[in-house]
Amino acid sequence: MNYNNPKRSVFLPVMLALALIAGILIGRYLPRQDYSPQHSSIRSRNDKLNSILNIIESNYVDSVNRNDLVETAIPAILKKLDPHSVYIPAKDLAHANEPLMGNFDGIGISFNMLTDTILVISTIPGGPSEKLGLLPGDKILYVNDSLVAGKHFADEKVMGMLKGPRGTVVKIKILRSGQKELLPFEITRDKIPLYSVDVDYMVNSNTGYIKINTFAMTTFDEFMKGLRELKGQGMTNLILDLRANSGGIMEAAIQIANQFLKEGELIVYTKGRAQPRNEARATGKGEFETGNLVVLIDEWSASASEILAGALQDNDRGTIIGRRSFGKGLVQEPIPFADGSGMRLTIARYYTPTGRSIQKSYSEGFDKYFADLNTRYTHGEFEVSDSIHFADSLKFTTPGGKIVYGGGGIMPDKFVPVDTNGISPYFLKVRSIIYRFALKYTETNREILKKYTESGEMEKYLNKQALLDQFVQFATSNGIKKDPAGLKISGDIIHTQLKAYIARNILDNKGFYPIWEEIDTTLKYAIEFLKK
Repeated sequence: MNYNNPKRSVFLPVMLALALIAGILIGRYLPRQDYSPQHSSIRSRNDKLNSILNIIESNYVDSVNRNDLVETAIPAILKKLDPHSVYIPAKDLAHANEPLMGNFDGIGISFNMLTDTILVISTIPGGPSEKLGLLPGDKILYVNDSLVAGKHFADEKVMGMLKGPRGTVVKIKILRSGQKELLPFEITRDKIPLYSVDVDYMVNSNTGYIKINTFAMTTFDEFMKGLRELKGQGMTNLILDLRANSGGIMEAAIQIANQFLKEGELIVYTKGRAQPRNEARATGKGEFETGNLVVLIDEWSASASEILAGALQDNDRGTIIGRRSFGKGLVQEPIPFADGSGMRLTIARYYTPTGRSIQKSYSEGFDKYFADLNTRYTHGEFEVSDSIHFADSLKFTTPGGKIVYGGGGIMPDKFVPVDTNGISPYFLKVRSIIYRFALKYTETNREILKKYTESGEMEKYLNKQALLDQFVQFATSNGIKKDPAGLKISGDIIHTQLKAYIARNILDNKGFYPIWEEIDTTLKYAIEFLKK
């Protein structure tokens, strides 16, 4: 996870240090003050930062907050190291760790802002809201006696009101369809799971699909549950989707790789200046060592995703399909501080089994590093694989004789370009309101939609509802004129997205992904590839 600090946070301590040095030099030509012994240590290399803070705190023209200076200086120091060593203030640390821990404290709902009202999309199974009887479609009007409807709150503000320490109570009042009076609830917050496996389902009679959105402490267990369920349904081929997965806990990626590799095969190794080489190898107890395997990656697949994809590619296990991954091959160690803050410090690099470091260069500055994906897009890399060039010095060979490259991400075995078919000026205008329409349609037709418990059944129903015509009218009412030429190009994509979002509002991801599959060119390529 990356934290981009404002430029001011970088340059302020630098300017402060320069001003201090200038002051010391000028002091040689001015009458000397009688500094106390605590300031004489400025001449020493030891603890210079603390000495600087002491001098500022004692002698600066205005009063200063020492803690504020420290909080400003630490990120600037880490910025001199690498793009992924970061400082996390105490107020942000718990939130930053939630995706890695796989849970947070809250009331257990998924919500969206319908116009200016908090709308419950779903309740998390077993969570406090479900146990008390909250239902999808409920509208939260009051939180702790404060009116929240009509306030146009941002999602982060709403989460701040509903989340809180485990065991604390939040009072809400909801408006429920068919009820004249507001319904009050007192909800005791509890641990709420964050699921890192979005979905697992059979795309055809023998091919299963599992999508992992991050690598957390719970990911391996979630993955194994899905893998076993799909095997029980007759799966002999697996498509593992790591697209847009920016990584997380390396151990989870290693555990999953172990399910596909034979005993003794190298999964990954790490080493750093102060860290000896540390290897992870397969145990030979995996549950999918022989089935046909495809892994999907794209430019947003990073870190632990690249460890998993690289381990499989370098051991000639399965086929990597998609586009070149992000290129993050640095290992961070979390370091907590007594005040509740923490640091993630890069302590090593990881290497794929053939010896590849896939960390892309950051020698030309962090701004250029994080703008790399825009540069790739400009150079046409998302559309043509031939636009990608690696130096021969970064060439490696797998045991099966396949050529692979280090130095900047995992190159797929089969390249699939970004799909620009169906993209028209009209689509670009309306895409921001597609979900808004889907949400409104869901609320208007919830009772009918609830009858359908399978994605396929719901799609058949939605295909008969003239959704696209209704959406065009909705777009017109929002100031976007009907465009027959644009609809001819983009109508199918818009219609499919509408159906997928409506299905997600009722059936969650089990409803969404089987419909979205119709416009997912990379997934369709993988399905056809496995048929050969």
